[in-house]
Amino acid sequence: MADAQRPPDGGNKMLKHNQLSLLQSSRHASRRPQRLPDLANMPLPLHGHGALPTATGRVHHPHIRRIKPPVAAKSALELLVAETRIAELESALSEALQAAFTDALTGALNRRGFDEAYQRELARSRRNGSQLAIALIDVDDFKRLNDTLGHQMGDEALVHLVKSLRAALRPSDILCRFGGEEFVLLLPETALDEAVAAISRFQRQFAANAMPGCELAVTFSAGVVAKQTSESVEDTILRADAATYAAKRAGKNCVVSG
Repeated sequence: MADAQRPPDGGNKMLKHNQLSLLQSSRHASRRPQRLPDLANMPLPLHGHGALPTATGRVHHPHIRRIKPPVAAKSALELLVAETRIAELESALSEALQAAFTDALTGALNRRGFDEAYQRELARSRRNGSQLAIALIDVDDFKRLNDTLGHQMGDEALVHLVKSLRAALRPSDILCRFGGEEFVLLLPETALDEAVAAISRFQRQFAANAMPGCELAVTFSAGVVAKQTSESVEDTILRADAATYAAKRAGKNCVVSG
């Protein structure tokens, strides 16, 4: 009678042993991590005609070559024009600087050039403990030369004097046109007696070398001094100027030290 009261199999909620095994096996399989496909052994997909993916994700087309565009001829020409212009400006600047420090007639330094040269040589003299001699040269009877032969001949006499001086001077000596027919000569590392001997020697050479085309003899008087430690450049020039006037009063065409 108990068997008659047991519900049929379709109503029993318990599973058979073989069905339970299959269910458990399915559950364990769902818990296993999903295996990724072996990318190393997989063929790379093609994008278009022979295009390959790169590490960055971009597509590389091996059949397409990248060619850098050549520099435009116009750009090269513009660069050449700019370089030429820069060279012209540098040359013009150099000429302007030279003109600013140089006497236009004789090519000797002007007053501005003298000031710069004097400060440089004074600093060197103090640094080396050497003497700095200064000579002031004044052309004799320059007004009479201009009045007799004209200002053109007077200008040529000044040019002749500067050329003769440059030929006789040392490379370290510095010649400046101080104004009119007056010139100042800087003699670095030169004692007073050495400077007087050098200017006297040049004076004789200049008198013996007459200026071509000039009927009058061109001579000069000079006053030579040595820069003193305590005096300014103005005081040094004043002493040289006083020595030059002493040479004029002594008969001209001579050298006097101050």
